Amino acid sequence: MHDIGLKIALIGVMGMGAQWLAWRLRLPAIVLLLLAGVLAGPATGFVNPTEDFGAIYRPLVSLAVAIILFEGGLTLNFKEISETSTAVRRIIIIGGPMVWVMTALSAHYIGGLSWPTAVVLGAILVVTGPTVITPLLRQAQLAARPASLLKWEAIVNDPIGALFAVVAFEVILVLIGQHQGGSLAYVVAAAFVVAVAGGYLAARAIHWAFVRGVVPEFLKAPILLATVLLAYALTNLVLEEAGLLTVTVMGIVLANTRIASLAEMRRFKETITVFLVSGIFILLTASLTVDDFRSLDWRAVLFVGSVLFVVRPLAIMTATAGSGATLAERTLSSWIAPRGVVAVAVSGLFGGALADAGIADANRMVAFTFAVVVTTIVLHGFTLGPLASLLNLKSADKPGLLIAGGPRWAIDLARKLRDMDVPVMIADPNWNHIAEARLSEIPVFYGDILSEEAHHSIDPKRFSTLIAVTDNDAYNSLVCTDFAPELGRSHVYQLGRGADQSKRMSLNFTLGGRPLTEDGVDFRALRERHWQGWTFQATKLSDEFDYDAYLKSRAEETIVLLWVKPSGKIVFAAGATGTPSVDDRVVSFTPARDRRAAASNETASQEKA
Repeated sequence: MHDIGLKIALIGVMGMGAQWLAWRLRLPAIVLLLLAGVLAGPATGFVNPTEDFGAIYRPLVSLAVAIILFEGGLTLNFKEISETSTAVRRIIIIGGPMVWVMTALSAHYIGGLSWPTAVVLGAILVVTGPTVITPLLRQAQLAARPASLLKWEAIVNDPIGALFAVVAFEVILVLIGQHQGGSLAYVVAAAFVVAVAGGYLAARAIHWAFVRGVVPEFLKAPILLATVLLAYALTNLVLEEAGLLTVTVMGIVLANTRIASLAEMRRFKETITVFLVSGIFILLTASLTVDDFRSLDWRAVLFVGSVLFVVRPLAIMTATAGSGATLAERTLSSWIAPRGVVAVAVSGLFGGALADAGIADANRMVAFTFAVVVTTIVLHGFTLGPLASLLNLKSADKPGLLIAGGPRWAIDLARKLRDMDVPVMIADPNWNHIAEARLSEIPVFYGDILSEEAHHSIDPKRFSTLIAVTDNDAYNSLVCTDFAPELGRSHVYQLGRGADQSKRMSLNFTLGGRPLTEDGVDFRALRERHWQGWTFQATKLSDEFDYDAYLKSRAEETIVLLWVKPSGKIVFAAGATGTPSVDDRVVSFTPARDRRAAASNETASQEKA
């Protein structure tokens, strides 16, 4: 049990297990990671990071945080911030320093910490945790503006908060006589310039090398990762942790350049980040001791309360006044500010450094930071969705269906789903294809669904499922392949590929989505049936009229396409593991001669319900 390889492996298993369980239970993943860390460290003593990893423990944590922040920067596109840029700038420029000062005052006068510890802790708690915000936004389905505001603040504020902590730490060392103060302002200014310029130049160099074909495709992701680590380490030679700003700038610059393979690299980085966040948070939590927990007295509780209910709301409401953000958006932002891995990692770094410098209560910084992290994760994680609903800031009450292609039968399907209050959108580059949908007041996107404009205009979080229904099988496969990482491969469907398709013409099984229907009906067959008068029918099942009775009432050739659960969840018959149950609404493609019977059964079912 003392083998370090086994410990690392079990930390990885615990991290991925916590992530999976959080996905299944729809809980904030970091809550379960926290429990896993407590179980691995203070509760059992199985993992003691400082002893197990020795001198490389803190450098490894720092490098992991750098990768996490770079991946966060890769998600920030300037088009997303066009409507909230003023609010984001004010939160960072005005709100950040306000949070720093007020948190430091609270830590000293309420939490009872010494001034050196309180000032550094105040700087650290400026950060708002992209590793926590991102999965919360994915679950909460916020509208674009408030989601953009929270995401940009979280990612940009993390390196800014770390730099605040660096400045505070250096000032404290000057005050206690361990550093010379004459060159401090020069070093900080130089570090800022080097960080920003270095991040920008590194990103432009990567862009040039990738676009010009200097780097082969299979080496792009590894070289990008190595460049991120090198840029972080070199900037840190100027000023400790200034490299966090470098990698964030580097990620943002790359996110706003036109690199064809950027999507694949982003997915690679996201995979690494999920693994790193899980492992690092478990390690950081495991580094806590029983004495750390005992140091959290009633004053620590009051400090956490002041940060949540006084400092953050006052700073955000002041900073965003007159910024163009609505009162509802400002209210949501003033409450939602969960801290995450970066705050814990930086507090551990500076807590140890201050303790080495002779600050008596420096080790309490980590415990106070964990208290804020745990409290904000739990409270904000479980209240974001309900508060967003209360403030009417959700993009949709339930995810819907995105249809790529606008044949007439697909428009009829969209009408039926719209009448069932299921969100639906049709995307097609042919104006004539979507004209009828527009006249029926069905939301449309006029353009190619694979275009960059569609990427910014269509919010995938609004849709749980995509169907590709154009007459081009290869294009349908490409659409499904592109959207599969976002929606999940089990939630992208396409039309059948035709019975007469030869092996030379069929695509690789790794491309495309699931067949839209169980019998793999293709575009031509659906179009012909629609010409013959086939229509879409929706029937609600009941105790008296269950699924077996429903099937018996239908013509043999009827296609059961999908059913909608009472919760709004869409289940396609071709990919279902079960059958519809009571209160589900079954949507089928029905022959013309069966239309009258279908309508009669639907009416009878609704009357009984």
